[in-house]
Amino acid sequence: MHEFKYEELVQATENFSQSRLVGKGSHGHVYRGILKRNGCEHDQLVAVKKQSLGLQKLRDNSKLENEVNILSSLSHNPYVINLLGISHDSSNNKVLVMEYMPNGTLHEMLRSPVGASSCPPPTWPKRAQIALQIAKAVQFLHEARPPIVHRDIKSANILFDSDWNARLADLGLAIRMNHDSLNWQIDSLNRPAGTIGYLDPAYTVPSKLSTKIDVFSFGVLLLEIISARKVMDVSRSPSSIVEWAIPLIQKDQIVEISDGRVPISRFTDGLIRNMLSIARRCINFGETDRPSMGEIVSELENCIVEPIRFPLWMNLLRSLIHRKNGSSKSKTTARAATSIVCAPHQENGHAEISRGKLLLREILADIS
Repeated sequence: MHEFKYEELVQATENFSQSRLVGKGSHGHVYRGILKRNGCEHDQLVAVKKQSLGLQKLRDNSKLENEVNILSSLSHNPYVINLLGISHDSSNNKVLVMEYMPNGTLHEMLRSPVGASSCPPPTWPKRAQIALQIAKAVQFLHEARPPIVHRDIKSANILFDSDWNARLADLGLAIRMNHDSLNWQIDSLNRPAGTIGYLDPAYTVPSKLSTKIDVFSFGVLLLEIISARKVMDVSRSPSSIVEWAIPLIQKDQIVEISDGRVPISRFTDGLIRNMLSIARRCINFGETDRPSMGEIVSELENCIVEPIRFPLWMNLLRSLIHRKNGSSKSKTTARAATSIVCAPHQENGHAEISRGKLLLREILADIS
C-alpha cells in the first residue's frame, strides 16, 4: 500500500479547500487533488477522501479504516473504484487517495436539467449499459471469498470515469461475510446500515445480513435509472419509488414509469420491459425469490444488443402486424419482429442480410 505524505495532499487540494470539494457523505468528504509529479509530463489528478467533521469530533475512524481494508484486499476490477494509497493527518486519521472520476455521479446524470448548456438525459441503451456495469461491480464483490456486501448501493455512489464507464464507490459500510469476524465488524459499523429508500426493509437485525440486501438496493437503483424519479420524494404520494412503481409494473404501464424526457421507440420498448422485470424481482420482499447478481448480469447482457436496421422489412412487418391486429397471432408476430430488432450486428454485411431474410421468412410463415 503506497503511503502518501500528508503535506503532499494538503498542497494537492489547496489545504482541502471548499473549491476542491467534489462530494460529501455521512462519513467522508472527497476533494479533487492535483499531485505534482517531478519529471512527468502531466500532473496526476486524484480524489482525496478524509473523515467528515462529525466523525473527527467523535474520533470514529472505523468507516475509512474499513474502506481501506476492503479495497486493498480486492484485485483490479474495471467497475469498482481503485484505491491508490493512503496517508495520515496530524491526528493519525486515515486519508484515502483514489482514482479521480471526472464525470460526476449517476445521481447528477439522471437529474441534469434539459437545456442548451447541459448534457441530454442518457439514452435507453446507455441506461442499460450503466445498469450492467453496476451489476458486474456488485457481482464482483459478492463472488469474493468471503463474499462482500456493499450495503450502500445508490446513485450517488456510482461515479463515471473519463470514458463514461460506471464505477461503484464508497465501500465504507461494506462487510465481509466472514462468520469468524462478523460480530466484530457489525459492532464497529453500527449494525444494519444503508440509505433510506434503497435499504432492504427486511434488513432490521444483524442476522439478516446477506448479499440479497444488495440485490434489493440494485432493484431500487434500476427503477431510478428507468424513471429518473427520486427514490424518496415526500412531495409525491406514495413517496417511495418502490411503492409507486410496483402497481404500474403490474398494470404494464411502461410509459408512466419511464423517464418522459427520452422517447420510447419500438427498438427500446422491449429493453425497458426487461429492465423493469429484473427490477421487480430484485425488490421482492422475499429474499429467496430475488435473483443473484450473477443471474442479473446474464439477463442484462442478453437484452443489451445492437439493433439491425431493416427499414423496408420493418415497414412490411408493421403493416402485417396491423393487418393481424386483434388476432391471437398478433402477439406472436410482435415478439418475432422484436427478434429482428434484437439480432446482433454482424461485421459481414452478407451474413447480416442472410440472417435477416431467415428471420423474415419465419415471421411470414407464422402470420400466413
